[in-house]
Amino acid sequence: MTSLAATRRRLALSRFWADFRTHRAGLAGAVVLLVAVLLALVAPLFISEDVTSVVEGTGQKFAPPSLAEPFGTDESGRSILLMVWWGSRTSLLIGFLAALLSVVIGLVVGVAAGHFRGWIGGALMRVTDWFLVLPSLVTALVLAAILGGSTATIVTAIAVTTWPSTARLIRAQTLAVEARPYIERSKALGAGHWHITTRHVLPNVAPLLLASTTLEVASAIVTESTLAFLGASANKTSWGTMLRASYDFGAATNAAWWYIIIPGLAILIVVMAFTLMGRALEAVLNPQLRRKA
Repeated sequence: MTSLAATRRRLALSRFWADFRTHRAGLAGAVVLLVAVLLALVAPLFISEDVTSVVEGTGQKFAPPSLAEPFGTDESGRSILLMVWWGSRTSLLIGFLAALLSVVIGLVVGVAAGHFRGWIGGALMRVTDWFLVLPSLVTALVLAAILGGSTATIVTAIAVTTWPSTARLIRAQTLAVEARPYIERSKALGAGHWHITTRHVLPNVAPLLLASTTLEVASAIVTESTLAFLGASANKTSWGTMLRASYDFGAATNAAWWYIIIPGLAILIVVMAFTLMGRALEAVLNPQLRRKA
């Protein structure tokens, strides 16, 4: 039985890869993300957090891109290249953690709302609808301001305001799964709530959840950058705090276009890569989309 299950998993993975590599945009996005994550992970091996210190800036103020400084310098003479490289660690970390927490909350609420009918499911959906109508950015900004500036605070603020869409998606999928005949047979044989949700519902919603998580990371990175620009940051250098600093120190009035464009391009490229990969995963893992294609 173990070898049979392993064989089935290998076949499923090979089919997934065969389908996924036909989506060239998604494949390109995956390659870009792999490079971005690897660069963020190896950053401490080549540079240190000192590159973000204002006292370590030895270059000329607002020096344009050159051979010595390919991405130019900021108001303190710090290398934009090194700051973008180090800032990727904060932006990607917050993006991944916020998306993970958001998906976990959405998964629990969505499965519970879809599995437990009656007042329990109704109450959970009313809470979800209440969070949906809240202005997510304003709510996240208020939470970040109240809780103080830290990585955990920003992650929590983003997750608390973004889980409802995942919850509604998972609830719809849970309802579709539990309408299948084998669920009724399981209930007739005495299967409990835990068995049905973990053995039948979760395996069926997992593919959709994977695609949703990828898209949530892109959204979380944009939200973190927006919060940092508005002043609610994790007190660490990120792409959002760099954009805020470029505004505060008059990069536009000093014609230091590189100070604005380089961090903005970093956000754009990574978010676009996550989006392309997420859409490709959604097309591969969602049977309805495969049939339409």
